Amino acid sequence: MALNAFANVFRIAELRSRLAYTLVLLSVYRIGIFINTPGVDRSAMNAFMDAQKQSGGLVSLFNLFSGGALEQMSIFGLGIMPYVSASIIIQLLAVVVPSLERLQKEGAAGRQKINQYTRYGTIALSIVQGVGISRWLASLGRSDAGQGGFNQVVVPNDNLWFTFMTVVSLTAGTAFIMWLGERITERGIGNGISLIIFAGIVARVLPGAKTLLDLTTQEIVNVAAVLGLLFFMLLIIGVVVYVERGMRRVPIQYAKRMAGRRMFAGQATYFPMKVNASGVIPPIFAGAVLSFPATLGAWFPFLQGFQRSIEGNLWVYNGLFVLLVVFFSYFYTALTFRPDDVADNIKKQGGYIPGIRPGRQTAEFIERTLNRLTFGGAIYLAIICVIPSVISSVLGVQFTFGGTALLIVVGVALDTVQQIEGHLISRNYEGFAGPRGPRIRGRVRVAA
Repeated sequence: MALNAFANVFRIAELRSRLAYTLVLLSVYRIGIFINTPGVDRSAMNAFMDAQKQSGGLVSLFNLFSGGALEQMSIFGLGIMPYVSASIIIQLLAVVVPSLERLQKEGAAGRQKINQYTRYGTIALSIVQGVGISRWLASLGRSDAGQGGFNQVVVPNDNLWFTFMTVVSLTAGTAFIMWLGERITERGIGNGISLIIFAGIVARVLPGAKTLLDLTTQEIVNVAAVLGLLFFMLLIIGVVVYVERGMRRVPIQYAKRMAGRRMFAGQATYFPMKVNASGVIPPIFAGAVLSFPATLGAWFPFLQGFQRSIEGNLWVYNGLFVLLVVFFSYFYTALTFRPDDVADNIKKQGGYIPGIRPGRQTAEFIERTLNRLTFGGAIYLAIICVIPSVISSVLGVQFTFGGTALLIVVGVALDTVQQIEGHLISRNYEGFAGPRGPRIRGRVRVAA
């Protein structure tokens, strides 16, 4: 039964072509990981990353999100983070710049213009970060500052030409990844940018598991600690699935209305509000913001102390990460969800929330409910992203597949499966669970 339900995916020509298109572009992205930047000694770079894996830190996190591109010093070494950072900047500017705020309200044309500005910002940030990475690479092996005594020269010939080629290669690589993500979103299945991050993280699971197995075989790591970590990871996956599908349904009652000569009876429906309305965006944004000190530290010496404190201290990094996750949870939800607009639309359609007057009181009720849900969702995101790394540190098991990566993988997988099931149901096919199985939908809690 399950195989027959899954086979329905390949019986729809459009869905089959979208899945094939997505897989091909993701394969192109993974192949590009192994095209290294000119002038970099790959063996020395691998040795440096192996040393970083033992101590953890921000560099290992970036290597995980880039799917190993930083370890290979690939042309995709910057990953998609410049695009994410540019999106943050544009959305922040839209709050204070009236012209950008007007563009957000102009529908598809306005969004297209904002996307164009985001692309320009991505290129600019890629250039800045490319210069910073080129100087950072040139310092590896030539300076012991912050490198733990690493003495292999990563860049044998450090000159202006190397800096230029590094900036051009990394900027072109980021632009190409951005193009791949947009094509997947437009002609494939799922969100392209999220799927690229998803592919990069999943590609590092097997190498990380093999490293953990080797350490267990060599009796460097306790088997009981590894089993405890794996059990905890499975528990976290269950919690993520449970919360991500959770929503609160606000009841909406519509009065009787006339349409021509026909009288339509009042209808009772609901307005869904997810517990985690911001999805995986806050952890991604938080990781992008924490990458700024690492880039600026190569340019401004007074920031190097702050950079080393973030990279070398797990508690400092986790504390800043929690604060940024909570901030971006409220910030992104405020950008994407407008209670005043929702209340106005409900009023125009002749609806109301039982016990709440239409108009301003409805907007206040929705905003109050949204703030409570966002607070719970922000705490949930912070706990999910931080606790696995803390447990890994307590158990003495170094495993790079932490809470942020786990949240992104499960969240993106659920969204992609939900889109696929939407295509199936719209064409009179059963979903993945069969004709009597549950749909990939949220759990509900009806507001009184």
